[in-house]
Amino acid sequence: MNKTIEELANRWLKRRPDGLSALESQVLKSTLERTTIAKDTNRAVAFHQTFGDRLADSIARIGGSWSFIVGFIVFLILWTSGNVWLLSRAAFDPYPFIFLNLILSMVAALQAPVIMMAQNRQAERDRIDAAHDYEVNLKAEIEIMALHEKLDELRHSQIVGMRDEIAQLTEQVKRIDEILSKQRTRP
Repeated sequence: MNKTIEELANRWLKRRPDGLSALESQVLKSTLERTTIAKDTNRAVAFHQTFGDRLADSIARIGGSWSFIVGFIVFLILWTSGNVWLLSRAAFDPYPFIFLNLILSMVAALQAPVIMMAQNRQAERDRIDAAHDYEVNLKAEIEIMALHEKLDELRHSQIVGMRDEIAQLTEQVKRIDEILSKQRTRP
Protein backbone atom coordinates (compact mmCIF):
# COMPACT_ATOMS: atom_id res chain seq x y z
CA MET A 1 0.00 0.00 0.00
CA ASN A 2 2.55 2.55 -1.16
CA LYS A 3 0.62 5.79 -1.42
CA THR A 4 1.73 9.39 -1.52
CA ILE A 5 0.43 12.52 0.11
CA GLU A 6 -0.76 13.65 -3.32
CA GLU A 7 -2.89 10.52 -3.76
CA LEU A 8 -4.35 10.83 -0.27
CA ALA A 9 -5.08 14.54 -0.72
CA ASN A 10 -6.89 13.88 -3.99
CA ARG A 11 -8.78 10.87 -2.67
CA TRP A 12 -9.86 11.94 0.81
CA LEU A 13 -9.65 15.73 0.90
CA LYS A 14 -10.56 16.30 -2.76
CA ARG A 15 -7.72 18.81 -3.09
CA ARG A 16 -4.36 19.10 -4.67
CA PRO A 17 -1.33 18.93 -2.36
CA ASP A 18 -0.40 22.58 -3.03
CA GLY A 19 -3.84 23.59 -1.69
CA LEU A 20 -3.30 21.89 1.67
CA SER A 21 -2.39 23.71 4.85
CA ALA A 22 0.74 22.69 6.72
CA LEU A 23 -1.46 21.04 9.33
CA GLU A 24 -3.34 18.99 6.73
CA SER A 25 -0.08 17.91 5.11
CA GLN A 26 1.21 16.84 8.51
CA VAL A 27 -1.95 14.79 9.12
CA LEU A 28 -1.64 13.04 5.75
CA LYS A 29 2.04 12.36 6.41
CA SER A 30 1.23 10.84 9.81
CA THR A 31 -1.45 8.72 8.12
CA LEU A 32 1.07 7.38 5.63
CA GLU A 33 3.65 6.73 8.34
CA ARG A 34 1.03 5.25 10.70
CA THR A 35 2.08 7.54 13.56
CA THR A 36 -0.03 9.30 16.15
CA ILE A 37 -0.57 13.04 16.27
CA ALA A 38 -2.19 13.41 19.67
CA LYS A 39 -0.18 15.45 22.13
CA ASP A 40 -0.63 17.19 25.45
CA THR A 41 -1.06 20.84 24.48
CA ASN A 42 -1.09 21.92 28.14
CA ARG A 43 2.46 20.66 28.59
CA ALA A 44 3.61 22.51 25.46
CA VAL A 45 2.00 25.77 26.61
CA ALA A 46 3.32 25.42 30.17
CA PHE A 47 6.85 24.86 28.84
CA HIS A 48 6.82 28.26 27.09
CA GLN A 49 5.38 30.27 30.00
CA THR A 50 7.56 32.84 31.71
CA PHE A 51 7.55 33.59 35.41
CA GLY A 52 5.40 36.68 34.73
CA ASP A 53 2.88 34.56 32.81
CA ARG A 54 2.58 32.07 35.65
CA LEU A 55 2.30 34.91 38.19
CA ALA A 56 -0.43 36.65 36.16
CA ASP A 57 -2.34 33.37 35.84
CA SER A 58 -2.11 32.81 39.60
CA ILE A 59 -3.30 36.34 40.37
CA ALA A 60 -6.19 35.97 37.91
CA ARG A 61 -7.08 32.58 39.38
CA ILE A 62 -7.13 34.02 42.92
CA GLY A 63 -8.80 37.31 41.93
CA GLY A 64 -11.60 35.49 40.15
CA SER A 65 -12.45 33.16 43.01
CA TRP A 66 -15.24 33.23 45.58
CA SER A 67 -12.73 33.03 48.40
CA PHE A 68 -11.13 36.28 47.19
CA ILE A 69 -14.51 38.00 46.89
CA VAL A 70 -15.65 36.86 50.34
CA GLY A 71 -12.26 37.75 51.84
CA PHE A 72 -12.36 41.19 50.27
CA ILE A 73 -15.90 41.79 51.56
CA VAL A 74 -14.73 40.82 55.06
CA PHE A 75 -11.77 43.21 54.68
CA LEU A 76 -14.10 46.05 53.64
CA ILE A 77 -16.45 45.38 56.56
CA LEU A 78 -13.55 45.33 59.03
CA TRP A 79 -12.07 48.52 57.55
CA THR A 80 -15.31 50.47 57.64
CA SER A 81 -16.47 49.19 61.03
CA GLY A 82 -13.04 49.76 62.49
CA ASN A 83 -12.98 53.34 61.30
CA VAL A 84 -16.61 54.16 62.16
CA TRP A 85 -17.21 52.42 65.50
CA LEU A 86 -13.98 51.32 67.04
CA LEU A 87 -11.78 54.26 66.15
CA SER A 88 -14.49 56.90 65.95
CA ARG A 89 -12.29 59.72 67.28
CA ALA A 90 -8.85 58.49 66.18
CA ALA A 91 -9.82 56.90 62.90
CA PHE A 92 -6.95 56.71 60.42
CA ASP A 93 -9.43 56.83 57.49
CA PRO A 94 -12.62 58.62 58.58
CA TYR A 95 -15.84 58.57 56.61
CA PRO A 96 -16.03 58.86 53.43
CA PHE A 97 -12.99 56.51 53.50
CA ILE A 98 -10.80 58.33 50.97
CA PHE A 99 -7.76 56.15 51.71
CA LEU A 100 -9.86 52.99 51.21
CA ASN A 101 -11.03 54.35 47.84
CA LEU A 102 -7.41 54.95 46.88
CA ILE A 103 -6.47 51.38 47.84
CA LEU A 104 -9.45 49.95 45.91
CA SER A 105 -8.56 52.03 42.84
CA MET A 106 -4.96 50.82 42.94
CA VAL A 107 -6.03 47.19 43.31
CA ALA A 108 -8.43 47.56 40.37
CA ALA A 109 -5.80 49.37 38.27
CA LEU A 110 -3.30 46.55 38.82
CA GLN A 111 -5.69 43.61 38.80
CA ALA A 112 -7.52 44.48 35.56
CA PRO A 113 -4.49 44.34 33.21
CA VAL A 114 -3.17 41.21 34.93
CA ILE A 115 -6.53 39.48 34.45
CA MET A 116 -6.64 40.64 30.81
CA MET A 117 -3.15 39.21 30.24
CA ALA A 118 -4.32 35.89 31.68
CA GLN A 119 -7.43 35.98 29.48
CA ASN A 120 -5.32 36.68 26.38
CA ARG A 121 -3.10 33.69 27.20
CA GLN A 122 -6.19 31.55 27.77
CA ALA A 123 -7.54 32.62 24.38
CA GLU A 124 -4.21 31.62 22.81
CA ARG A 125 -4.39 28.24 24.59
CA ASP A 126 -7.93 27.81 23.26
CA ARG A 127 -6.72 28.52 19.71
CA ILE A 128 -3.92 25.94 20.13
CA ASP A 129 -6.42 23.41 21.50
CA ALA A 130 -8.85 24.09 18.63
CA ALA A 131 -6.10 23.60 16.03
CA HIS A 132 -5.01 20.37 17.71
CA ASP A 133 -8.62 19.15 17.91
CA TYR A 134 -9.01 19.83 14.18
CA GLU A 135 -5.81 17.92 13.49
CA VAL A 136 -6.91 14.90 15.53
CA ASN A 137 -10.43 14.97 14.07
CA LEU A 138 -9.08 15.16 10.51
CA LYS A 139 -6.77 12.22 11.16
CA ALA A 140 -9.65 10.21 12.67
CA GLU A 141 -11.86 11.01 9.70
CA ILE A 142 -9.16 9.96 7.23
CA GLU A 143 -8.54 6.72 9.15
CA ILE A 144 -12.27 5.97 9.14
CA MET A 145 -12.45 6.58 5.38
CA ALA A 146 -9.46 4.24 4.92
CA LEU A 147 -11.21 1.57 6.99
CA HIS A 148 -14.35 1.98 4.88
CA GLU A 149 -12.28 1.49 1.74
CA LYS A 150 -10.69 -1.65 3.17
CA LEU A 151 -14.09 -3.02 4.17
CA ASP A 152 -15.49 -2.24 0.74
CA GLU A 153 -12.54 -4.03 -0.91
CA LEU A 154 -12.98 -7.01 1.41
CA ARG A 155 -16.72 -7.14 0.74
CA HIS A 156 -16.10 -6.87 -3.01
CA SER A 157 -13.57 -9.72 -2.95
CA GLN A 158 -16.01 -11.86 -0.93
CA ILE A 159 -18.79 -11.16 -3.42
CA VAL A 160 -16.53 -12.04 -6.33
CA GLY A 161 -15.49 -15.24 -4.53
CA MET A 162 -19.11 -16.14 -3.85
CA ARG A 163 -20.00 -15.44 -7.51
CA ASP A 164 -17.21 -17.76 -8.63
CA GLU A 165 -18.34 -20.47 -6.21
CA ILE A 166 -21.93 -20.11 -7.43
CA ALA A 167 -20.72 -20.42 -11.02
CA GLN A 168 -18.81 -23.60 -10.12
CA LEU A 169 -21.81 -25.02 -8.28
CA THR A 170 -24.04 -24.15 -11.23
CA GLU A 171 -21.69 -26.01 -13.54
CA GLN A 172 -21.68 -29.01 -11.22
CA VAL A 173 -25.48 -28.99 -11.04
CA LYS A 174 -25.65 -28.84 -14.86
CA ARG A 175 -23.27 -31.81 -15.15
CA ILE A 176 -25.26 -33.77 -12.58
CA ASP A 177 -28.47 -32.88 -14.38
CA GLU A 178 -26.98 -34.03 -17.69
CA ILE A 179 -25.85 -37.30 -16.09
CA LEU A 180 -29.30 -37.85 -14.62
CA SER A 181 -30.98 -36.99 -17.91
CA LYS A 182 -28.79 -39.52 -19.72
CA GLN A 183 -29.58 -42.18 -17.12
CA ARG A 184 -33.33 -41.59 -17.49
CA THR A 185 -33.21 -41.86 -21.26
CA ARG A 186 -31.37 -45.20 -21.20
CA PRO A 187 -33.54 -48.27 -21.49
